[in-house]
Amino acid sequence: MPESKADLILHPIRMRIIQALLNGRRRTTQQLLHELEDIPQATMYRHLNKLLKGGVLEVAEENKVRGAVEKVYYLSQGGEDATPSDTTEQFAGEHMALFQKFVSSLAGDFSAYLQQEKYDMKKDGVSMRQVQLHLSDDEYAQLLTEMRESMQKYAGNEAGSGRRRRMISTIVIPGALPGSSEGVNEGKGRTEQ
Repeated sequence: MPESKADLILHPIRMRIIQALLNGRRRTTQQLLHELEDIPQATMYRHLNKLLKGGVLEVAEENKVRGAVEKVYYLSQGGEDATPSDTTEQFAGEHMALFQKFVSSLAGDFSAYLQQEKYDMKKDGVSMRQVQLHLSDDEYAQLLTEMRESMQKYAGNEAGSGRRRRMISTIVIPGALPGSSEGVNEGKGRTEQ
């Protein structure tokens, strides 16, 4: 079975590559290796090829460098997002597997943070919170717009100048609709809407 776009982008290394190319950034493999220095070169090439074949990345240009061809990558239009068909047309078990991959990548990022020789969670701004809000669909759409606009102000910042990479991950889990049976779709295919 071919890998879905959601499955393709929810890999921890591929998520980091995608994040390095957000906001129209273009990077060569060497620039990505410099920016994501903990990723081995062979691993970088393997994941770049998967993203390229999956249509998430495109090649902006190819330059000859010392007899080799150096590709400059950028995100395809909407490359960082899973399309609705990727996330609504699968079995409940597959949705859970994608969610577990995402949560696993968060655990990996947090584990890497904790493996530093010294860290100060308060000073570093580590935060784990859950807030429950009762929102209409329109209020929820407005909240998401406001959050995106706030983060967009800083999304183009490059590394350096005292800046430190800070990962902000969001998971939105709606409560079950009143009168619906929780777990009714477990292990079943698509349901008619």
